[in-house]
Amino acid sequence: MSQQKQAAPTAGRGGAVWALVITSVAGFMAALDNLVVTTALPSIREDLGGGLHDLEWTVSAYTLTFAVLLMTGAALGDRFGRRRLFLTGLTIFTGASAAAALAPGIDSLIAARAVQGVGAAIMMPLTLTLLTAAVPAAKRGMAYGIWGAVNGLAVASGPLIGGSLTEHISWQWIFWLNVPLGVALLPLARLRLAESHGTGARLDIPGTLLASGGLFGIVYGLVRGPSDGWTDSVVLLALFAGAALLTAFVLYGTRAKNPMLPMRLFRSRAFSGINAASLLMFLGMFGSIFLLSQYMQGVLGYSPTEAGLRMLPWTGMPMLVAPIAGILSDRIGGRPVVATGLFFQAAGLAYMASVVTVDASYTAQLPGLILSGIGMALFFAPASNLVMSSVRSEEQGIASGANNALREVGGALGIAVMASIFSSQGGYESGQSFVDGLRPALVTGAAVVAVAGVAALLIPSGKRGAVVTSSERARSLETVAG
Repeated sequence: MSQQKQAAPTAGRGGAVWALVITSVAGFMAALDNLVVTTALPSIREDLGGGLHDLEWTVSAYTLTFAVLLMTGAALGDRFGRRRLFLTGLTIFTGASAAAALAPGIDSLIAARAVQGVGAAIMMPLTLTLLTAAVPAAKRGMAYGIWGAVNGLAVASGPLIGGSLTEHISWQWIFWLNVPLGVALLPLARLRLAESHGTGARLDIPGTLLASGGLFGIVYGLVRGPSDGWTDSVVLLALFAGAALLTAFVLYGTRAKNPMLPMRLFRSRAFSGINAASLLMFLGMFGSIFLLSQYMQGVLGYSPTEAGLRMLPWTGMPMLVAPIAGILSDRIGGRPVVATGLFFQAAGLAYMASVVTVDASYTAQLPGLILSGIGMALFFAPASNLVMSSVRSEEQGIASGANNALREVGGALGIAVMASIFSSQGGYESGQSFVDGLRPALVTGAAVVAVAGVAALLIPSGKRGAVVTSSERARSLETVAG
């Protein structure tokens, strides 16, 4: 009750449209920086020097801190105020973006990227909870649809935006782009977003340390595996230590009084199903985009900008379809929409695997790109809705953080697994060698996303896929929205 009184003075300043704009742009910034650097790596190496190991870390440093601290950021927001922590994360992210653009050497760039990930980890999970608090329950499907469309576009168009800025201006502008956006969002978020809190419980220090340490070990091992080798002692130590810490985190979460992530949430088929589907979806999608972007440039000879434009039927589709998917999820439930999207995505990747050659025409690739784009769009919006409606209102912050953390781990795992399959079957020696490695990697990606579709089918049916069926819990959602 006291938390509702705290939120009341600022609630009038919140508005659904403003919340949607602010959280979508912030989510776009955080999601974009996952892959925006990939097409700029040759220019960065030319300017700043460094070996392959250093260039890998310009990508991985962001992924690592982002994935490791997502649940911590969500927990801090629930405890100290979601708007307050959102502003803190946005400030860190914007400042680190400027530092990356101004980096005089490769080491300072890597450090700035790591700090960027910290800011994104605080900011990203709170975008959904702030949006949920501002939008009436009946309209959340459409709101999540737009939010999902913007975030999906950011993830998939990272190589296009990074390549275009690098090719036509300079690589520094992939980071400068965030600065005016962040500076504009800070006062808007302060004035237009309503404050909200979670349970008000004390911060779970042991759970935070176990989760952060476990995720660090797993993601570090996944990032280093392809380049250092999966039998490298440091990689094995990181993976085993991470797995041990995460096991301890799960056991702790079943016994602690106020754990960071209550394990009872996973007793819900909706929560377990959508999180499994999210991890597998990002595993297949991230790895495929990572390799296909290189295929279009290195094998087919397109420039970074040309490759990005030709991927627009895939990467741009969420902007057209995801809002419709959100509305559909409100009317027929999230499960069928999410499952259909995942099967479409799997079919698109399988089709691409069947047509990739050293001289494949764009016309031959187009059906696979369209199928993948529709599938991605159908997934993003209802998935967000399913996550948020599968838990109590006061647990939505940590639920969002857990889901985002699993997505990031899935993305890191996808790049690691796809890179390993690619290197074991082919390589960069020639166009044919690249295709020989790409084809089995895409088949693997399609199979993983198809399994994600099966996981989505395990989610209980019902409007928006919610397991929140009691009138008391429904009223609690309405209270937060109001």
